[in-house]
Formats: sequence, C-alpha cells, structure tokens
Amino acid sequence: MVSSEQRRRQLAREKYERQQANRVAAAAKARRRNAIIGASLAVVVVAGVSLAASGVFSSSKKSGASAAPSASAAAGAVKVPGCGAPASGSPNNKQWSTEPAMSIDQKATYTATLNTNCGAVTFTMDASKAPHTVNSFVFLAGQNYFDHTKCHRLTTQGIYVLQCGDPTASGSGSPGYKFTDENLTGATYPAGTVAMANSGPNTNGSQFFLVYKDTQLPPNYTPFGKITSGLDMLTKVAGAGENDANGPGDGTPNQTVVFNTVTTAKN
Repeated sequence: MVSSEQRRRQLAREKYERQQANRVAAAAKARRRNAIIGASLAVVVVAGVSLAASGVFSSSKKSGASAAPSASAAAGAVKVPGCGAPASGSPNNKQWSTEPAMSIDQKATYTATLNTNCGAVTFTMDASKAPHTVNSFVFLAGQNYFDHTKCHRLTTQGIYVLQCGDPTASGSGSPGYKFTDENLTGATYPAGTVAMANSGPNTNGSQFFLVYKDTQLPPNYTPFGKITSGLDMLTKVAGAGENDANGPGDGTPNQTVVFNTVTTAKN
C-alpha cells in the first residue's frame, strides 16, 4: 500500500519531470526562432528531430518528396487588403542534373519581377557581385520554374523574412543542382535584401528569402538582390502573421503568397 508521503513524493517527482520537459521544449522553440531553417532540414525541424541550422534555412535529397500544391489549395483566405486568389496553374518542378551554363552578362544588372496574388515585388540583381546566383535565377525564371509556387515560410520574431522558391512548398524543394556561395564578405541583411537559402556552404538551389525588416544573420547566405518596390506589401503580409508551425514566430504565412509569374530583364 502506498503511503500518503510516498504518493506526495511521486507527484512531486512527476511535476519536476514535466517542468524539465517544458524547459527543453521552450529552449527548442527559442532556437527555431533565431535560425531560418530550410531545404530538407525544415522538414526535420517540423518533425522535432533536429534543430541544426541549415542556412536560411541540410539537404542532399532532390526535391519532389512532397506533392506540389494545386492552385486551389494554395489560395487560402485573404487576410491582407489587395491580395486575391492566385492565377490557375501548378508548379512544373523541373529538374536539372547540373548548374546551368553561364549565359548572362556578368557586368550587367538585371531586374526581377515577382508577380504575386498580393501584387508585384521587384528587385535588382548585380551580376558582377553574384554571377552564378544571378545566372541561376535568370535561368529558372526563363524556365517558368517559379511560376505558381507558394512562399512557404514566414518568420516574425528574431529574423524577418519571407522564404520562397520551392515548387513543393515543403522546404525541401530544389531544381536538382547546387552552386557556389558568393558575395559573402561583409554581407548584411537590411530590409529589402534578397538572399539565397541554403543547407550549408555552397548548396544554393532555388530557394531564396525576402527580408522585410532589418535582420541580423551571419554572412552565410548569398545576397544577390535589392528590393525596389513591393516592400510595403511584404510588410503587410508579415503583419498578418504565421501559423507557428515551427515555433512562435515561424511557420506558414497566414496570408498565402503565390508567384503567378516571375520574369527577369537585363537593365
């Protein structure tokens, strides 16, 4: 027979164990808030297995593990004035075995236009500072790779970015190839920066992030663009919040953002 004193001690021990478990969980969420985790590690983090930071976001797997969302599934509820339903269509999720051959003018600047269901975002790209990155982005845009893709991640605490460029909208998508880091010396990430997500050194693919508020990050993510218009729209999307799927301040945007088309032009 269990005495009242033994029962009291058992309850106290169980309470202590619960408190310890809660502290571990809280620490894990705090680490998630302060790292942008993408590529396939985003999936690992959601599963609660690892908290390793992979660049904004480690992936040796090719994309395609998750089905691409349909336009109807991506539509979501309108939570930001000016947003509407995405254009009909689905991501093509093409794959290539090697980085595309250099085809851009490496001394030129280029403009990218992200035509989204919430309005357009435009940014300039300096090919002289990040030739491989700009060449890849121009190539993928020309292949309609980004069309009908959903921005799958929004962070609103610690770091302030909207992450896009994954046709699977899972955080694990890529075009099948990787390329080198560039333009990292002294890199900073003020509002308006466009930079590559990665899963470690020299693992850039198609995922990138748009910085809507000054953000402190180590110089590990290739900055290749500067937003010239549309930053106000990104701020409004961020204001609508996210679903905290990866912890407080980190998850899928409450306001769905889909690229209807993405185009580039040489200036």
